[in-house]
This record gives sequence, C-alpha cells and structure tokens, in this order.
Amino acid sequence: QVRLVESGGGLVQAGGSLRLSCAVSGRTFSSYAMGWFRQAPGKEREFVAAISWSGGTTYYADSVKGRFTIERENAKNTVYLQATSLKPEDTAVYSCAAKLVAMNTQVVVRAVSYDYWGQGTQVTVSS
Repeated sequence: QVRLVESGGGLVQAGGSLRLSCAVSGRTFSSYAMGWFRQAPGKEREFVAAISWSGGTTYYADSVKGRFTIERENAKNTVYLQATSLKPEDTAVYSCAAKLVAMNTQVVVRAVSYDYWGQGTQVTVSS
C-alpha cells in the first residue's frame, strides 16, 4: 500500500509563495509518476502539475504555468510544488497523487488515471 501525506499549506497574501510537500511511503517511489491537483469549494478537482518518475519531464496547467514549479527528490520519497505569485483564485485544497508507470519520461494529467491520493492540504490566498 502506498501512503501520501501532504504538508506546507497555509494562509498567504496575494503575491506570496508557498512550498507544498508530498511524502510518499510504502513502495518504490521512483517508479511513480506524481501529480498535484486542487479543488476549490463548489468546483471540480483540477489538474495543476505533473512530473515523471525521473523528474526530467514536467507538465503544468495553463493557469499556473510560470508561477508554479513541480520537482521531486527520489532519495527522500518526496515531491514538491513551489507556488509563487499566488492569487486568490489559487485558494483550494491541494492534493498529490501517484501513478505506477513503466516509462521514466511519462507524465499523467488525468485524475482518474492515478492510483493513490493524499488527503490534501489547504491553501488560502487573501487579497
């Protein structure tokens, strides 16, 4: 069983930054493509960013491109989401997800494709 635990959320003013972490335990982390998703109240869950298990391939939603960075440290079984220039519309519960993949360059952007999910961490951006 794979367990994902997010941390690093909080309250920040518009224009500020946060670094979210997702610690993964239970299986070989380096075989998993990872992703970040978010869900705001009353809205559907949306894709934010994804990274291959090698870390060499990343993909971002247009709404966060240029502001957010996804990266991973396989030695620490952790994936990060560095969020900068935050806007009130970034307010949501952010969750990480893991997908066992065969190719080290594969990224996964569809939520339904992921095998494991964390509980999420709240990010609130005040105006």
